[in-house]
Amino acid sequence: MNMETSAVMAPPAPRSLEQMQLPLVMMRDILLKTMFRMNQEHVTVLSQSICLPVPVTQELVDLARNQNLLQSTGTLHATSGNEMGYQLTDAGKARALDALSQSEYFGAMPVPLPVYREQVKRQSIRNIQITRDQLTGAMGHLILPDELLDHLGPAVSAGRSILMYGPPGNGKSSISNGIRDALGDKIYIPRAIEYSGQVITVYDPIVHSAAEAQVDDPNSLRRTGNRFDTRYVRCERPTVITGGELSLSMLDLVYNPTARTYQAPLQLKSTGGVFIVDDLGRQAEPPQALVNRWIVPLEENKDILSLQSGEKFEVPFDTLVIFSTNFHPNEIFDKAALRRIFFKIKIDGPEQEDFLKIFAMVAKKRDMPLNEESLVHLLKVKYPTINNIYANYQPIFLIDQMISICEFEGIPYQMSPDLIDRAWANMFVKDETIVR
Repeated sequence: MNMETSAVMAPPAPRSLEQMQLPLVMMRDILLKTMFRMNQEHVTVLSQSICLPVPVTQELVDLARNQNLLQSTGTLHATSGNEMGYQLTDAGKARALDALSQSEYFGAMPVPLPVYREQVKRQSIRNIQITRDQLTGAMGHLILPDELLDHLGPAVSAGRSILMYGPPGNGKSSISNGIRDALGDKIYIPRAIEYSGQVITVYDPIVHSAAEAQVDDPNSLRRTGNRFDTRYVRCERPTVITGGELSLSMLDLVYNPTARTYQAPLQLKSTGGVFIVDDLGRQAEPPQALVNRWIVPLEENKDILSLQSGEKFEVPFDTLVIFSTNFHPNEIFDKAALRRIFFKIKIDGPEQEDFLKIFAMVAKKRDMPLNEESLVHLLKVKYPTINNIYANYQPIFLIDQMISICEFEGIPYQMSPDLIDRAWANMFVKDETIVR
């Protein structure tokens, strides 16, 4: 499949209130709250605030006006392009305050959950086909064996779960980020979704920041507002990265008792993109418990969330989940859990030949001249002390250490057996008993 941006079908803008599939009272109240909180009175400005086309916004204004909640200001201003202004009546202000006491949410109209489900299908992570060139292009800064790409390519293209395991310091996190970069296209993230009259905010500038400036530019809004539903933000495919801080509670809806709204959990924010669980086994929760939480989403492509009332409901689960661990899978999972993770890929340290390639590449980037005597000393004297076990992080570590020493000593960047020894001493801690 072509991975150009046009491959993802944009959500069509609604053309009437009826097409919105939201309760009329909810839409009217969001309009009133937005006018009250933002002190706006012109339909063209309001349409941008509530992210609806001008004709639909006008339809909503007319509805509120017929209920005596809005009145026209009766004046046309040259600065507003001869546009009629509207303001809240006393009844409208009272209704706005009452609505705000029930929920502080105002601004962009939410997208009903069934409508959002359809957009998730249109931009599914499982629609993507990654080529070898795209994958190697995204990971050009890494030196990886061909057989690793042989495993990674089908795993990413399948959009299914991946477990990467192996000794620390060999690039599991870098590979995860490379997979994210290889995706390349853009999708549409709802600012908020609606279920059972409740608003759940989804768009998060921390997770979805890439394309926000492009979409929110006023000129861009005028140019593209009619082309797609601006209740969505056009973004890079999202990536959520969690590590040792991940807990089961972070995968639940977050209720804000002050605003009386919900915030989407991490996995819902990552819909259409990648969710990376780094350092699995370092969390407070046991790995088995974390993976058990993913069993239904991974198998059925849906997740189950709960409202404050206890009501449970289904949301789409369309995410490439990447688990990364330094433990052997058999140490932290039972067979049932392992069976549910579709691809298991071991990330080993490099062979000596690839280690030297990485060392040379890092040295060139850091303007550190290579020295044959130092390399021989490193390979023949130092590495035998750790059974010739190479790791991808070691070249960067050793070269940066030597650079720090050179800068401290006030000498040009250089390698020598002595500098290798001094750098090596900081890479490992000697086993010894500390008397306290």
